[in-house]
Amino acid sequence: MELENIERVYLVGIGGIGMSGLARYFKKRGCVVCGYDKTCTQLTERLINEGIPVVFHDEVDNIPVSFQENDLHTLIIYTPAIPKDSAILNYFRNRSYTLKKRSEVLGIISKGMYTIAVAGTHGKTTTSSIIAHVLKDSGYDCSAFLGGIASNYNSNVLFGQNNTMVVEADEFDRSFLTLHPDIAIVTSMDADHLDIYGDKMHLVESFKQFSSQLKPGGRLIYRKGLDLQGGKTYSATVMADIQAFNVRIKDGSFWFDFKNWNTEIENIQLGLPGLHNIENAVSAIEVALHLGIDPEKIKKALAGFLGVKRRFEYILKSAGHIYIDDYAHHPEELRACIQAVKSLYPDKKLTAIFQPHLFTRTRDFAPGFSEVLSMVDDLIMLDIYPARELPIEGVSSAMILDKVNNASKRILSKHEALDYVKANKPELLLTVGAGDIDTLVQPLKEILENA
Repeated sequence: MELENIERVYLVGIGGIGMSGLARYFKKRGCVVCGYDKTCTQLTERLINEGIPVVFHDEVDNIPVSFQENDLHTLIIYTPAIPKDSAILNYFRNRSYTLKKRSEVLGIISKGMYTIAVAGTHGKTTTSSIIAHVLKDSGYDCSAFLGGIASNYNSNVLFGQNNTMVVEADEFDRSFLTLHPDIAIVTSMDADHLDIYGDKMHLVESFKQFSSQLKPGGRLIYRKGLDLQGGKTYSATVMADIQAFNVRIKDGSFWFDFKNWNTEIENIQLGLPGLHNIENAVSAIEVALHLGIDPEKIKKALAGFLGVKRRFEYILKSAGHIYIDDYAHHPEELRACIQAVKSLYPDKKLTAIFQPHLFTRTRDFAPGFSEVLSMVDDLIMLDIYPARELPIEGVSSAMILDKVNNASKRILSKHEALDYVKANKPELLLTVGAGDIDTLVQPLKEILENA
């Protein structure tokens, strides 16, 4: 399907962060856009307010009349997270509509564009958002499809006037193999999505295939230590082709210097904390330098980068209370997040509320979660958020909690967690998880503001 022929777009699972970005993109192109999702969220409410109708009941009668006749100008986009027995999805499938996964549509959009694709089991959303911001802020410009809401733009999709596109390349369901980028960045390849890949070896094989799909003359940039060949390596901790050094904390911000084989940049300020975010910024700097952007413009853009919603997002920062919210849902993401909190606030007692995401991920990584969560001073565990999965016998939050080496730990419901925070008024609070834990953010903020 050619992009210019698309006039109507229906998105099954429109409320996902990536899917909502596509909805906005096609709305901007002048298409008729609507969709279905099972849950009303802030994202779906924003889409409705932007003139994109969304229904929340998986019933064929909810499909608009304009989508009930199949033609060459209608595109149905779906997310692999949608159940196979979805009534709406099967209506379109059984009538031979043109159905594409989100990743396939990104492949269609990126065809003919200069594409910068960021892949990794974690770090890709922040890295792609930093790259897009540097290109925008410097005047180079770009379009971008991001896996989170970039705080500088309050959006997950950016529209540019040139031929450059930044895209988050998702490894779930091997989606990123639809892309053939000009620049590929790989941030991490830790074992994840084992329900899809079976084991880490097969996941690594997919990343290797992705990195081999560069267009002729393309560039591969990857974090030092990953099992990839060719290209240039980057790091903030060890010697690499591209690296940060002289990392320090000053006035609550991280500062560092940068060097590659022919360029040094000193005194770079990054509002985001943690060595992992400095590494994300290092790869973004390398992309910008490759595109010919002036180092001083890069420094200015990084100093003004406000981050991504739910990626180490300060919800409250007052004299009495600090509250940070983060999307971390893998042991290594949690480790990086907790280490960053502790490096900024070494003298404060850290209370963390964690919601595990997926039964399979909990089963596969329970020991890793237990080890990392032992780093916090006071731990509250919520029940597992199942997302697309059915329960697995014997798999629960207790699998993690039982092995946490911490005397102050408990499993609570979301309501009980609010009561606990109200009673204990922690001075340093962290909420982490990729499920619906974000529904606690505003109530927790109000509790601490009134403490």
